Amino acid sequence: MKSTFINLRGTALAALAAAALLTTACNKSNEDVQVSQPLFSVGKPVDNSAPLTGAIKGTMKQDLSFDVSGDVIVNAGDTLVVQPGVKVNFLGNFNFVIKGTLLSLGSAAKPIYFYPKNYVHTDQPLADPTTDPAYQGKWGGILGDVTCPLMVIKWTHVEGGGGTVVTSPVSAGIANNKNTYPIFFQNPTGVFDLEDSWVYGATDDPIRILGGRINVMRNTFEKGGKTGGECLNIKSGTTGNIAYNLFIGSATNGSKASNNGGKNPQTTIYMYNNTYIHCGFRRNSAGRGGCINYEEGSAGKYYNNLMVNCKYGPRVVGSGNYLGNVLVIADTVHLRYGNNLNYVDSLALANEIYPTQFLTKPQTTDMPLPSSFLPANYQVGAVYNGSAVLRLNNPQFEGFTLPAPVRRQADVNTVGTYNFRLGATSPAIGKGSTAFQPLATTPAIPLSANFGATAINAPSRDLGAYPTDNSGNQH
Repeated sequence: MKSTFINLRGTALAALAAAALLTTACNKSNEDVQVSQPLFSVGKPVDNSAPLTGAIKGTMKQDLSFDVSGDVIVNAGDTLVVQPGVKVNFLGNFNFVIKGTLLSLGSAAKPIYFYPKNYVHTDQPLADPTTDPAYQGKWGGILGDVTCPLMVIKWTHVEGGGGTVVTSPVSAGIANNKNTYPIFFQNPTGVFDLEDSWVYGATDDPIRILGGRINVMRNTFEKGGKTGGECLNIKSGTTGNIAYNLFIGSATNGSKASNNGGKNPQTTIYMYNNTYIHCGFRRNSAGRGGCINYEEGSAGKYYNNLMVNCKYGPRVVGSGNYLGNVLVIADTVHLRYGNNLNYVDSLALANEIYPTQFLTKPQTTDMPLPSSFLPANYQVGAVYNGSAVLRLNNPQFEGFTLPAPVRRQADVNTVGTYNFRLGATSPAIGKGSTAFQPLATTPAIPLSANFGATAINAPSRDLGAYPTDNSGNQH
């Protein structure tokens, strides 16, 4: 897709000047008249008079609803633009297969929705995950093929996906009779940008990334996975940043980086200024589930994160056999971390702030201070007693009472009416590191309202997704 640049010279400039003078003369009150910019579009409008199936391209026009009755395909070389306020309603277990380019460009005032027809949330605590529609896979997913060069998703709700593929769509990586992912990207030379969006529910991983340059900023992830799955499961060939996201109620980890898969370049992910709330409780396996995970040769940094009542603290995987699972070590030589706060209500969680049998090293910038509860002879991965730090360093959220306002940590899965912004006297204020910059990918992710990242936020001096200068998550 070519971009057009216009040079205004000679008579064209004169004409513009004359028009400006005329406009001023006609506007007798000298009001400051602002003309709104037209919405970005390409090609012809997509027809919504009948349910969609098969190949489409062009523009889904603002505020229209589109029913989907079969797999939809954006062919290689084609572009689909989705304008603000569009609702894409899946009538069954169908997918959006993106071989070309997808630009889902919602706005704060008019977000876009990809969800099942007549979808209903079950957000109250104690909802049964065996019957919750969030985990039933009512449709497939937005599936980027290996030829997809660019997937941009902004101010968009992706809800209730992850259904079983009965007949594999024309997209590599999803086998028949397997659950898909609500969002899937797999081009190591492509760009995946997810900003200011909401991902709600899934049967397994809500998002699976098999390579690419990624920017995942200021999003909200709720109910990620039924009995397993990371909200963000990242494999080899992937580089980029995950920052200012809220992860709440994920089955396993909120965000995981792995170099598994044999693709280049090496997976290198910076995870900073994220908030993880009550994650890891639908994954029954010991040692699995929590907040942040680096394994299998992945590298990067994780700083300024805020974790509350997660099953395990950040997990840096070492090699060996762990409860019957053969684990492969992270690239600890090229992994740096610190300035993270972990609040816990229960002794079981306090005893896993530094997960036993893993390689997470205590840092002097951590909260709680490691020397305040770890024994003097503590060895990385050893068992310890964390009773001294129960309920310490309460982040003082504006709208989420701690100790937790539920009987079980597993019952907190959605944002609902909670507010995870920091109170004025929160110990998380001013404790972040700003001594590093976001990871610069090669080549760089373009900064663009339509064709790349709106913003790649730098680290904040405050911890978590909601810094007090309001520069982070806007939900």
